[in-house]
This record gives sequence, C-alpha cells and structure tokens, in this order.
Amino acid sequence: MIKQIGEEIDKVFGPGVAMLADVGLQDTLIVAPSRLRELCLWLRDHPKYYFDFLANITAVDYFPEGRFAVVYNLTSIPFQLQLTLRVELAQDRSLEQLPEVPSVSMVWRTADWHEREAFDLMGIYFTDHPDLRRILMPDDWEGFPLRKDYEDPESYHGIPVKN
Repeated sequence: MIKQIGEEIDKVFGPGVAMLADVGLQDTLIVAPSRLRELCLWLRDHPKYYFDFLANITAVDYFPEGRFAVVYNLTSIPFQLQLTLRVELAQDRSLEQLPEVPSVSMVWRTADWHEREAFDLMGIYFTDHPDLRRILMPDDWEGFPLRKDYEDPESYHGIPVKN
C-alpha cells in the first residue's frame, strides 16, 4: 500500500516531495516541509485512502546530530489504513531560531493541541498555527524540557526545581 501511495504522490506532486523510509514495521513517508500541508490535504481528501484521523504528532530530537523530526501518525478509519509521515528539520539548536514546519491544524483539528505540545516541550515552531503558545509549561518558562540538551533551572520564581 505504501508503495502505491508513494507512486501516486510522485505523479501528483512530482518526485522528491515524499520518499519511502525503511524504518521497520510502520509504513513511513519522509515529506518535504514545504509541501507538507498540501500533501496532508491530498491524503485526507483522496477517495481511495481518506486519512481522516490524525492520531498523534511527535517531535524527535536527534541530538547531537543537529536535527529534529516531526512525526505524524495518520489513520483512515473507513479503509483501516495507517500511515506515518516524517518531516526532517536541520537546526543549530538555537533557542532564538526554532526549527519550523507548517501547521496542519487546518487539515485536522486535532493537530492544534499536538502542535502546541511539540512547540512547548521540544521547541518546534508551527507556521500559520492559529494559537501557538505553551500548553503544559508556564508561559514564562525558558527552554524546551524534552530536548536532549535541556538543563533544568535551579529555581522557578523562587521555587527550587532541582533536588
């Protein structure tokens, strides 16, 4: 099934927009960030696949390689299909210039909270997100706690953080 989807994507979008990834048991496509939203709309609306449910968005920190990945787990409930999309993002780990990927919250409403969580904990910036702000950490928290090079502060507003 993944090979068929990949061939159709190449016909519609051109080569290089999505490539098959050999990552084990899950059917995975590595997607170019610039075409992510357009491809997601196509996968959602395609009558043969109809990936109508975004189950999860996860951010992965490949420290110290200097890159991140954003992983999207899609499901087609009517056709009982599953597909994983992965967007690779090179980044110098700067907190001033976060890695960016287009928001898919316009495609699947569930992306809204998943993207906010990836932003809050990993520092992935989702362009065109309607309300990208912290969701788990306090608004004035500094840094992104799930990054592998993150160090807990000594205290937060006078409250000790480290033991």
